[in-house]
Amino acid sequence: MPHEIQVKTILNKKKKRDSWFLDDYTLNLYSSCSFNCLYCYIRGSKYGLNLEDSLSVKVNAIELLDKQLALRAKKGHFGYIVMSSATDPYLQIEKKYELTREALKIIAKHKFPLHLITKSDLITRDVDLLHEVNKNAILPADLAKKFNKGLIVSFSFSTLDDKVGKIFEPGATKPSVRFETLSTILKEGFHAGVSLMPLIPFISDTKEHLDILFSSFKKIKANYVMPSTITLFGNEAADSKTLMLRAIRKHYPELETKYLNYFKNGSEMPAYYQNAFYKKMQELSKEYGLPHKIITAK
Repeated sequence: MPHEIQVKTILNKKKKRDSWFLDDYTLNLYSSCSFNCLYCYIRGSKYGLNLEDSLSVKVNAIELLDKQLALRAKKGHFGYIVMSSATDPYLQIEKKYELTREALKIIAKHKFPLHLITKSDLITRDVDLLHEVNKNAILPADLAKKFNKGLIVSFSFSTLDDKVGKIFEPGATKPSVRFETLSTILKEGFHAGVSLMPLIPFISDTKEHLDILFSSFKKIKANYVMPSTITLFGNEAADSKTLMLRAIRKHYPELETKYLNYFKNGSEMPAYYQNAFYKKMQELSKEYGLPHKIITAK
């Protein structure tokens, strides 16, 4: 059972808007995550091996959000809310608590734009409210001149292969179901695309797999694909590096030496890999006509 907790604040103001995710504010209604992705950056001793065991529900979140957004709206401080930056807004417990659905009502009421990031098909439950958010939103003045979408929906993928997804994202919605859900959201007319973060070295970043990814997203007319390399932290039992290396050893033993070599001195892939990676992503973006950011320079 998740822990029910009271918090003092729920809306976090960012010092600087991120150019990729456009977050002026972040909003996390739950803490920890039942999707248990091995590569997740929130992993560590704080949450333990099974993230689901440490799930928390911020039961007073909606009351706080209403007050905080009312104050921000009164001052004209409109900006994109990113939901969620540290956990998925559509965990299985959302079916019971419905904090995300209630938050959407508050966000629409106060006319804030929203960027939803998810791995879940549960988002289709809230299509009615997503339209309300999109219709009501007042964009920050500096973005309104070049972008007019009150709602952005990004689906997170590391692969489209369900077997690979089961290894590295054991509790998440299957990639194939996620893909169909993205297609549904796009057909609703929302501005939606892909957070391809992270691609898994030598597994989902191969030429064959990349062509499948980009051609598939092109086919359903995704608005953007934002790719990124993997970052793995820590050497303790519950850390992402430990868990990923264990999975590689078990399922892809032929890759273990490469992974050990790449991550022996740090958390990121070597510079030469990253340079080649981003060059390839730019080529694929151009080849398939899929922008690599939500807002691209004109």
